Amino acid sequence: MLQMLRIATRQSALALWQANHVRNALIEAQPSLEIQIIGFTTEGDRNQRSSLREIGGKGLFIKELEQALLSGKADIAVHSMKDVPSELPPGLQIGAICERADPRDALVSKTNKGLSSLLDGSRIGTSSMRRRLQLQASFSSFEYVDLRGNVDTRLSKLDAGYYDAVVLAAAGLHRLGVGKRISERISTDLCLPAAGQGAVGIECRSDDVRVKETIALVNHEMTSLCVSCEREVTLRLGANCNLPVAVYASLRGDEIYLRSFVSDESGTKTFRRSGKGLRQDSLKIAKEVTEALLTDGAAEVLGESG
Repeated sequence: MLQMLRIATRQSALALWQANHVRNALIEAQPSLEIQIIGFTTEGDRNQRSSLREIGGKGLFIKELEQALLSGKADIAVHSMKDVPSELPPGLQIGAICERADPRDALVSKTNKGLSSLLDGSRIGTSSMRRRLQLQASFSSFEYVDLRGNVDTRLSKLDAGYYDAVVLAAAGLHRLGVGKRISERISTDLCLPAAGQGAVGIECRSDDVRVKETIALVNHEMTSLCVSCEREVTLRLGANCNLPVAVYASLRGDEIYLRSFVSDESGTKTFRRSGKGLRQDSLKIAKEVTEALLTDGAAEVLGESG
């Protein structure tokens, strides 16, 4: 039985919440386990001025953590699954995914009004092309402005008047205790979330059997099924975390429902495909949805955006 476990994490408030969440879940499952949390500052944290696309996408938030795993400085790394590229470095895998929180995007506005009540010309802060392009399709009169920084920084910029509203992941706001600031939980019919949004994943070395056995204790089967289905689509599309791609899977009884969205950078070429079937056929459904997107022309669009 494993006695000691070292967790690699970023040092933002949200990342530390996630690391402690995993720590507490593991200790509850195996009370004798000793756990050390090791904080790292990633390139994505250091460079707050450039857009994510300019500096290489959201994978920059986890590169140092993965290097810690591969070098043996840490045993596991804890991530928000929406920030994890679909293709991992050789020798690493996602060994467990905790139960998913609210997967939706959320609007936080200065006036506490929802999207439909905001004035034309309102400045909406978001660093995500996925969010901007989906919202722009229904709310074209807003001005969408790039926004970087952790949750506290983004809310501070909103309060300082740089934006009229900002769009963030609902799960992150709740985890940091500021869920009461949410003006609107945006329906997935309006804005599909990123693959894995709302879920916390645990990455480990593929050959570390004892660690894999231990973290499997906190794996949430239904969440893992849905997130794996979503990530299969992004993997087959060759899409990284920063491209305008959205994938969301949900379970209803024994059936899984999968919806997807792909766009070019301008929002003039968009593709939506969905599929459903038995949960045990989730990866087959993901393959079928991806093939439909590729047939529609999604590959060319992603090639232009990448």
